[in-house]
Amino acid sequence: MRGQDAAALALRATLGPMLFAHGWNKVAGPGGLKGTTGWFEALGLRPAAVHARMAAGTEMAAGVGVALGLANPLPAAATVGLMAVAARTDHRGKGFFVFKGGWEYVGVVGGAAVALAALGNGRYSVDGLLGRARSGPGPALLAAGLGVVSAAGLLAVCCRPAGTDDQHKDSD
Repeated sequence: MRGQDAAALALRATLGPMLFAHGWNKVAGPGGLKGTTGWFEALGLRPAAVHARMAAGTEMAAGVGVALGLANPLPAAATVGLMAVAARTDHRGKGFFVFKGGWEYVGVVGGAAVALAALGNGRYSVDGLLGRARSGPGPALLAAGLGVVSAAGLLAVCCRPAGTDDQHKDSD
């Protein structure tokens, strides 16, 4: 069991800080929240300012939850949701490879989150300290399902790429 605990710790120590850094960059990076809002506007996420804040906050919270090993599988589900939205809005139609703008990166991050949900946070985690050992196919399916369904709901309600807004034309 120590090997699984070490694997979970290594995965959490890699994935969690990376997620947090991406969220922090949306707020404090070169373009700041204003730049992120403009980017999200261009992606068709409406209202863009709300989505910029929501994405940054979710990435930072999921990153902390993953890094600390807290509340599995919820941070993994948040990660899957974030990556699914990114795949649909920013990486769609650009192929596989991330260096060409493709979905490779978001696919790996989402897959790693589901793997972590299945593996569990391990004993070297807040969940481990609290005796909340959740692992196996149930948490993995919950992370994947909740993430994808949440992303699909958000996209259905809030994603309006340029040129797709409903415009009523007179038929006279």
